[in-house]
Amino acid sequence: MAIHPGPAGHCPLGLLCSLRPRLFRDLLLLQWTLLSCPLGGTAQGPGEWTPWGSWSRCSSSCGRGVSVRSRRCVQLPGEEPCWGGSREYRVCQQPDCPPGTIPFRDLQCALYNGHPVLGTQKTYQWVPFHGAPNLCDLNCLAEGHAFYHSFGRALDGTPCAPGAQGLCVAGRCLSAGCDGLLGSGALEDRCGLCGGANDSCLFVQRVFRDAGAFAGYWNVTLIPEGARHIRVAQHSRNHLALVARDGRYVLNGDGVLSPPGTYEAAGTRVVYTRGAGPEETLQATGPTSQELLLQVLLREPNPGVHFEFWLPRERYGPFQAQAQALGWPLRQPQPREVESQPAETPVVPEGIAARVASLVPDSCGPCPDSRGRAHRLLHYCGSDFVFQARVLGRHRQGQETRYEVRVLLIYKHRSPLRTREYVWAPGHCPCPSLAPHREYLLAARRLVSRDGTQDRLLLPHAGYARLWSPAEDSRVRLAARRCSV
Repeated sequence: MAIHPGPAGHCPLGLLCSLRPRLFRDLLLLQWTLLSCPLGGTAQGPGEWTPWGSWSRCSSSCGRGVSVRSRRCVQLPGEEPCWGGSREYRVCQQPDCPPGTIPFRDLQCALYNGHPVLGTQKTYQWVPFHGAPNLCDLNCLAEGHAFYHSFGRALDGTPCAPGAQGLCVAGRCLSAGCDGLLGSGALEDRCGLCGGANDSCLFVQRVFRDAGAFAGYWNVTLIPEGARHIRVAQHSRNHLALVARDGRYVLNGDGVLSPPGTYEAAGTRVVYTRGAGPEETLQATGPTSQELLLQVLLREPNPGVHFEFWLPRERYGPFQAQAQALGWPLRQPQPREVESQPAETPVVPEGIAARVASLVPDSCGPCPDSRGRAHRLLHYCGSDFVFQARVLGRHRQGQETRYEVRVLLIYKHRSPLRTREYVWAPGHCPCPSLAPHREYLLAARRLVSRDGTQDRLLLPHAGYARLWSPAEDSRVRLAARRCSV
């Protein structure tokens, strides 16, 4: 289409004549392009789906079956096909089938009983054959003969195999996602949300390392209402115990060991395992419908009880407040000595009881307050070594205290550290005092005698020694960036 300017001195486009010549030329070109494009040109992109139709009736009158719904793709000339499928299948659950009901696959094979197959007039009685490669073909075995025949696809809703969760749909064996749709692959996240990203809950993972001052039951943690994917493990001759909200023991209560197995507690199933070696585990999918109290029955010093669970965000604050309090919201069981039990529950040996009792720290005066960011930064920058260590033992030697530690992680070092080291602290009551079997973040200095005969790691008085935690780990890493190493 051409645009003519008209008689001299006349502007058919009105105010456009007052625009700059270049802009006027561009507008004319755009108008020409729009008007010259034929309406029947090639369209871009895919077509559009119609809304989903209604779900069909269930394929089965009892038990599990499938229901289907469909939609139609509307395409203009030249458009690409619609993206996605035209059908969706979901599991439908009918009342349980009465005893003696013939399975769905058996009924389909029986339809060919007495009918000629294989191009002959001979007939057979057919029963399902489950040894063929494709589970969703209707594979039927001729009774009394050593061959089977495939009669095409099994009908939608046929179980893939006896007892299997998968169902046949369009010749494929599909399992239902958490959204109920077959083949969707949708999974429930750790928070219990279908297709979620684990962002509506928090992961709680800790180790209870209190050594215990007596043989008996010790509180480990409160497992709050709403907890999911609970896992507890410990490796020792001690035993895990679980207390319901009403104070009754779910397992391993009153000094009597419960057999391994599955227990009902707080609306979930708790799987308790105890192997031949010193290992115990508790696992539960959850969610818990009420609080549970986890305990450990000490028979020897506690090497650590590992526990973890996922908790809704809105429940994490109350849980933290309860966990940090000295008293539990549930009844605090009184310390008790474990009485003699037959077979699997032997009497606690006096040596072990004495060893547990020996872990009680001596009464020493209070240490100076060494909390705060400034204290941490001062000792990190001024120390030769900063590392995470587990205290293996403590020994008084002269006017000093010697700690044997296992080095777990090194943040800063002026010279190499060995896996096991001695850390020295001045006095019988060093400040800070380190408890055996606990993990700390330590800032130590290297002390070499003048004659070179002694080379020690020294923990200064009122120095930096904090119980290791993920939060303290983050604070130390931040301190590392604020001072030169």
